[in-house]
Amino acid sequence: MRIKSGVYTRQRKKKLLRISSGYYSNRNNRWRQAMQQVNKSLVYQYIGRKDRKGDFRELWISRINAAVRPLGLSYSAFINALKKSNILLNRKMLADLAVNDAQGFEQIVQVAKAA
Repeated sequence: MRIKSGVYTRQRKKKLLRISSGYYSNRNNRWRQAMQQVNKSLVYQYIGRKDRKGDFRELWISRINAAVRPLGLSYSAFINALKKSNILLNRKMLADLAVNDAQGFEQIVQVAKAA
């Protein structure tokens, strides 16, 4: 007796079409277009998770730079001074200090300048 896979095929297709709901035009209800779009979307999703890390680093650097300029330093000179003075704060923490605790950030800049 031949075993057909109708139930499982239908389950698989329903799952994919559920994921593709909300896509434009035929990409949400036609099997081939939906399959291609979902696969492409998953690729973009993966790439986006990697890109997000660089985007945040870029944001932190620009915030640090904006906070350091009025204190008479450039970003690169500030980072170099931090390394020389053995201050081991990462860019995320420095940016957070620059935004939320300006006085504390200014003290860090003074310590770095002294080195």
